[in-house]
Formats: sequence, structure tokens, C-alpha cells
Amino acid sequence: MPFDKVRIRFCKSGDLRFVSHLDLMRAFERLLRRAKLPFRMTEGFHPTPRLVLAQSLSLGTIGLSEVLELELTETIEPDEVLRRLREHVIPGINFLSATRILLKTTARPRRASYRIEADGFSDQLTNRIDCFLLATEVWAERERPKPRQVNIRPYVDSLWHDERSLFANTWITQEGTVRADEIARAVGLETVITIERVTLELLDEVPAEEAARTPKIEPQTRPWKPVLPPKPLPSVPKETWGATANGPIVE
Repeated sequence: MPFDKVRIRFCKSGDLRFVSHLDLMRAFERLLRRAKLPFRMTEGFHPTPRLVLAQSLSLGTIGLSEVLELELTETIEPDEVLRRLREHVIPGINFLSATRILLKTTARPRRASYRIEADGFSDQLTNRIDCFLLATEVWAERERPKPRQVNIRPYVDSLWHDERSLFANTWITQEGTVRADEIARAVGLETVITIERVTLELLDEVPAEEAARTPKIEPQTRPWKPVLPPKPLPSVPKETWGATANGPIVE
């Protein structure tokens, strides 16, 4: 059986940015069926479309140039795939482009660019960014899959700001990366309005000499135990106030 593979660039915005990665995959499966595309299925007891998103988005993050790879059981021109998908597109998704790739090619994210819009910009932000870039260790707390602290500094390639937004270029490795909200907290921005992933750069889409300059980052973690809030005292019904095991208190 002949197979085909298409790489699709799309934008995820609007209310759909609050949809989880798993729910987004289910939405894409329904979209593929409505578009009547001959997509290839996995094998096993629970077959699913051979559909891969290059890098999942954090909940609430807007993706302006995300990557979707789809395997087909028939050879179809990428423009035709794009046309069928656009006819049945759901609100919040905008399909940008489609290209044919080799069946064995797999998207490997190399770098991502973020724009973080936030309140609370101050004159100290430039100094905080300079301190961040000069540091060798900046620790961020993560609770999943287990509580730990991660050194996020090696994953940040560049960092700057304008009057309203913070911009960051970050490295993505198979072992990990940094989240945009972690960078914002590290430089003192607590009130984040929106986060946009502007670009998602793939390793096979850059020149060979540029790909060779991709840094090898060894994950640095250390144990961390989150401080849990104190448990509230159990509420006592008003009618039992002043009561003891031997009866009510009598003065």
C-alpha cells in the first residue's frame, strides 16, 4: 500500500488556546474525517490516526506557526490536503501551509520564539534581564511528574523587551526545554496577559551549518518539596458550641 506524508503549519488562537493537547488531537481526528482525507491509522486494539504535533503548547498559549504531520494511505497533493482541511476548519484554527515530506522524516523542534505580554513592567526589567543572561543557573520549580527544580538558564538563547512585551528565543531538546511563564517569573513579571509562540523552528528546516551549532544541553535538576498550605480547621456546627463529652458547659 502506498503511503504519503504531509507537514502542515497552522495557527491556534482564540478560545481554542484553552483546549488541552489531548482534546486538540481528538478535534483534529474529527476534522480529518469530515474532510474525507485517507489518513493512515496506527495498529493495535485502539487504532488512532497517525497524526503528530511537533511540540505541544501549554494551556492558554497562542501558537502562530505550529507543526502537524499527517500520514496518508494515498498520494494527495499538499494543496489539496490544505483545501479540504480549510473547508471544514473549526474556530480558532487557521491552516497556513502544507508540504510533502519523506515518510521517515519526523519533526524535531530545535528552537521556539515567544512573545509575552504582561503588566507590571518597571525600570528594573532591563537589569533583571541582564542578570538573567549573565547567570549560569536560574532555577524554576516544577511539580510534575514529580516535584523538582530545573535550571532553565541553558535553554534561553536570547531575551529582550519593548514597552509592552517580553521576547525570548529558547532551545528545545529531546530531554526538555523552558516554558515562557517560567521565564516571565524569573525576571519578575507576575501578571502575564497573553503568551504567543511566534515561531517553531525544526531541525530539518535549517541549513546544515546552522543545525550543527545547536547546543547540547544536559538537564540540571535538584530535589524540591513544595510548601503546602495549612489544612483548614474542621467547621463545628453552631448548635454544638460549648458542648463536651459529658454534656454542655454550665457556669
